Amino acid sequence: MTVPADPDLRDLARQARAAARVVARAPAASRRRALDAIAAELRARTATILDANGTDVAAAEQRGMAPAMIDRLRLDAGRVEAIARAVEQIAAQPELVGRIERAETRADGLELARMRIPLGVIAIIYEARPNVTVDAAALCLKSGNACLLRGGSEAFASNQALGAAVAAGLAAAGLPAAAVTMVPSTDRDAIRTLVQLDDLIDLCIPRGGEGLIRFVAEHARVPVIKHYKGVCHLYVHAAADLDMALALAENGKVQRPGVCNAVETILVDRAAAAAFVPRLAARFAELGVEIRGDDEVRRLGGSAIVAASDDDWAAEYLALIVAVRVVDDLDAAIAHIERWGSDHTESIVTADPAAAERFLHEVGSSTVMHNASTRFADGGELGLGAEIGISTTRLHAYGPMGAEGLTTTKFVVRGSGHLRT
Repeated sequence: MTVPADPDLRDLARQARAAARVVARAPAASRRRALDAIAAELRARTATILDANGTDVAAAEQRGMAPAMIDRLRLDAGRVEAIARAVEQIAAQPELVGRIERAETRADGLELARMRIPLGVIAIIYEARPNVTVDAAALCLKSGNACLLRGGSEAFASNQALGAAVAAGLAAAGLPAAAVTMVPSTDRDAIRTLVQLDDLIDLCIPRGGEGLIRFVAEHARVPVIKHYKGVCHLYVHAAADLDMALALAENGKVQRPGVCNAVETILVDRAAAAAFVPRLAARFAELGVEIRGDDEVRRLGGSAIVAASDDDWAAEYLALIVAVRVVDDLDAAIAHIERWGSDHTESIVTADPAAAERFLHEVGSSTVMHNASTRFADGGELGLGAEIGISTTRLHAYGPMGAEGLTTTKFVVRGSGHLRT
């Protein structure tokens, strides 16, 4: 793990470029050994990591950071263990680099195939999410890439402690330190410089608030995979099991309200509204969740419900606030999601298979669900081990991105003196 005192960003990117070539050519066993060592070091260094994180959390609380952001920043022994397990899951995944796909032989004997290859150098720019330091490093190593990591100032001590575990893993495998390079500068000028190095960096993935992501997208000359915000919907269909719907609403909103896959808007079919809205209002009042509703929701749910505006339908609250709206039917629910959604995650609650299939096929978001909490829109939960980010950019990757999302394919052609006629 490279952490220079006075960085020249172009020089750091050059070093990462050279390291990327080494990592891409390294045996799979070397990259696996590095990942296993990283997981072991995380466990061995848990006390040190938590001490560093405590420093960051205390400083954030003194600055008045929002509770949702502090939740993202905070680590405990369980979260460190979860990070270590995610690294092991990534290590255990099948090898990607060099994998042959879509092989075929033409009638004239010319053999065609596609080979999976790394992208090269990935810049990851993130804020108060120290787990990203390890997730990004592990996913980039698994996929044969090098990475430049620019974390936020609010997690600086945590990132350095986690970075020490990554450095030990690289050393154990004999891989170059520049394969995972921390960028110590935390100002916006460093981001602007970094994302314009299109001759050295192949992809940028920003993870953080909408302001950070828009700043990156505005200034980048390199490709950017992004999602601006997570306006996730739960639609309670006319044929919903209302006990299930209430449980899914609670889990989606309350379990961790400060994450991008939390429910932000609940749509209730008019046929279910009279039975469901009062139950939802009562339960959320017990849990301290503020409801912002349309006129019908306020009529059914009581005077404590705040009148919703159009801004609420597009809001990512990241807090114990939820927008609730009554819609006429499935068509209206889909139309609302198309108008106000962010292409992140949507879920329908219904016992009607035909309605579920329509929702799953017609809603274009990157993750769509039936009778499941939006909180499952996560790389670890979806079998990726961890995620480098969530893409709502419809490029080669859409939704939670794992190691495969950091690769592409090249054509491999084998002939025996074939000439084109």
